[in-house]
Amino acid sequence: MSAPEDITAPDDASAPAPSRGRRLDIPQGDPLDGAGQPGGARAAREARAHLHIAYGPARMCADPAPHPLPEGPVPREELARLRRLHRAVPEHAAMRDQLRRTHLLALCGEPGTGRAWTGLALLAELAELTGGGVSRLGYAGPDGAPGVEKGVEKTERGHGYLLELPADQAEATAEPLLDRLRAHFAEHEAFCVVLVAGGPAADRLLRGRRHAMAYRPPAAADVLDRHLTELLADRPAGLLETARATARRPELTEALGLDEPRPGEAARLAGQLAAHAEGRLTDERLLEHCRSFAPHQAREWFLEAGHPGTLPAALPALRAAALRIALAVFDGSAHSVMAEAAELLAWELAVTLDPQYAPGRPLFSARPGACLATARAVHGEGVEDLGDASVPVRAVWFEGRRLAPAVLHESWDGHHNLRGPMARWLRALCDDPRPQVWVRAAVAAGVLCARDYLYGLVELALPLARTDSPVQRMAAATALAEASRAPQVRPAVHGLLHAWARGDDERERETAALAHGYGLAAGSVAASLEELGRLARADDGRTTSHSVVRLLAGAEPETVLAALTHWLRDTRRARRDLALLATLRAVTTRTSQLWGLGEVPELEPYAAWPLATALLAARPECGPRLAELLRAALTWARSAGAAEDALVGWIRRAAGDARQLAVLCDFLPRLAQDGDEPLDAGAATRIREVLEAL
Repeated sequence: MSAPEDITAPDDASAPAPSRGRRLDIPQGDPLDGAGQPGGARAAREARAHLHIAYGPARMCADPAPHPLPEGPVPREELARLRRLHRAVPEHAAMRDQLRRTHLLALCGEPGTGRAWTGLALLAELAELTGGGVSRLGYAGPDGAPGVEKGVEKTERGHGYLLELPADQAEATAEPLLDRLRAHFAEHEAFCVVLVAGGPAADRLLRGRRHAMAYRPPAAADVLDRHLTELLADRPAGLLETARATARRPELTEALGLDEPRPGEAARLAGQLAAHAEGRLTDERLLEHCRSFAPHQAREWFLEAGHPGTLPAALPALRAAALRIALAVFDGSAHSVMAEAAELLAWELAVTLDPQYAPGRPLFSARPGACLATARAVHGEGVEDLGDASVPVRAVWFEGRRLAPAVLHESWDGHHNLRGPMARWLRALCDDPRPQVWVRAAVAAGVLCARDYLYGLVELALPLARTDSPVQRMAAATALAEASRAPQVRPAVHGLLHAWARGDDERERETAALAHGYGLAAGSVAASLEELGRLARADDGRTTSHSVVRLLAGAEPETVLAALTHWLRDTRRARRDLALLATLRAVTTRTSQLWGLGEVPELEPYAAWPLATALLAARPECGPRLAELLRAALTWARSAGAAEDALVGWIRRAAGDARQLAVLCDFLPRLAQDGDEPLDAGAATRIREVLEAL
């Protein structure tokens, strides 16, 4: 190797004068002083997993709308079809016995789960014994009583009635209403099944055990098969097996994106599978229909909350909407984090609907499971990463990987007045020092910016970048990098960062440097490195070196190492310093602290190791360039002391781990000699002393 140029030699005239003669120190921490480190890698990985779904085209049906059950007698043909298709739930016999005994049964469950069919089946069984018929009463009135009392005026003896309460039925009115109904139908020796949507009212009924039973839907596979058999009963032999085989195809399961379709969805899917088997639907059209299931569910949820009335009566609907949106952002995270975020968003929604009303929080609300059921979500055991340790948490997640992006997109694209409170909410979350919060919020903000860049720039990115909070500036950088994944948005983001990098606002320059650390906004890692090289002139190296090393921990370490070795020979001191500082960071920084917005699976087994060690283990071909960079840092006067300290610390950390030590021992001989350029004698002596002390 040719002799390195003296890093203390006079630099070009454009170099900042204060940097002349300054010795380099080991970079300490990241630009957030550690706020982005413990747990940031896991949070970013999970945010990507839940919000980055390859959608493909989806063939949406007509906009869903609340559809009350048709009132009046149920035709015999419909009851006959119900008997052929209905799949009894395990509690069917117990439900029938309770209905016969008390004359009223409240089935508590979510719409689309088959509650209505089960209710009609129960009523039909009792009607056969009493010689009566079956009728629907439709919806109850908004306040519970008037609509119901009007509908049951002509109750017939031995007859069965199906009634659905509105989803926003107040807790306080549900129990008195059911008491009145039970007394009424018992007096007339008739029967009534009341459908109660999941939520606070249903939870209160179930806890009190007042005429209520929890409804658990039948298995979707059974419902699907029964409907396929019905639809293809008179078709040529073999079509049924073809439809069943298609239902098991992995690409169809992926397109659905639901852990288990609800009975109503299974019936809908059966119709599409039957059409496909008969040749009336192509493979691509079938997958398009399947991709619409999660967006269809999200659209129905928000239409339910579309007519909330005035506060405080609207609060249950607003809280349900806030819960679903918060779960979309924090899918898979700790329940406590998601629940607190949901309450903050519910407050924003409430004051947007009625600025004169300051809503409080219910202190003793429904059990978590009851609230989560309204969002097709469950909770269970999970883990949160804290850097050096992990802790168990009660985690919460959607029952379907496509529901999170569907909810986020529907809330943003379909309901303009939701954007203001959502933007304020995300900006506040991006100021939370916990990476488990701000990282997820920043990724979600980036996803939304990509969907409407003009709005997202003004309401999300710019306010975050121009604050004095380093966490919010890092969140702004993360959001802009995330938004630049969209090819149509990337040029706009790149142009914005380009202007910031050359502007006078220090906060904007720092945000630009942080954003380029993800290697997305400029279109390539090489282009981001070029931008960081330019930004080094106006930076002390702390932020730009952190971004360079973040790129080094990404998918193209060879590109980064090539740039660093090129910068070592650059006549501009700022770039040489950047190369040296990045080299020191690679030796001293834990790999998990350098998380990015892309997957680097080869480094995952070495997340707890310093990045340099992880690269040597996962990508041995990086060894020669790493040796050249570290040797330059050890031999050049301005960086020699810091490099020696970094190297000694590197070796000492590896001493406690046999695997790391083995990797390091294979690498150290590269530093001792490279052609005619020996390692500095002082540095070699210190390294030898450390090794002898191990």
